[in-house]
Amino acid sequence: MKDIAAAIRELRRNPKGIRFSDLAKMCGHFFGPPRRQGTSHSVYQTPWQGIPRVNIQQDRNGMAKEYQVRQVMKALEKLEKK
Repeated sequence: MKDIAAAIRELRRNPKGIRFSDLAKMCGHFFGPPRRQGTSHSVYQTPWQGIPRVNIQQDRNGMAKEYQVRQVMKALEKLEKK
């Protein structure tokens, strides 16, 4: 994976073209290890109330699902504001 700043720029630029493994590494960097993994989903705990998790999964081509990439972007924006 590229450095974190470059990876975040790539998320914003092209949410359809993000590899699942890169998104999982980024979530691990910001939210810690997934609280659930091993099924088709990886679930990461976030530090706020409300919906306190980020849920990602891999599509058939090894890519992250676009709507989940957008959810991660929103979570990262919220994390920056804290």
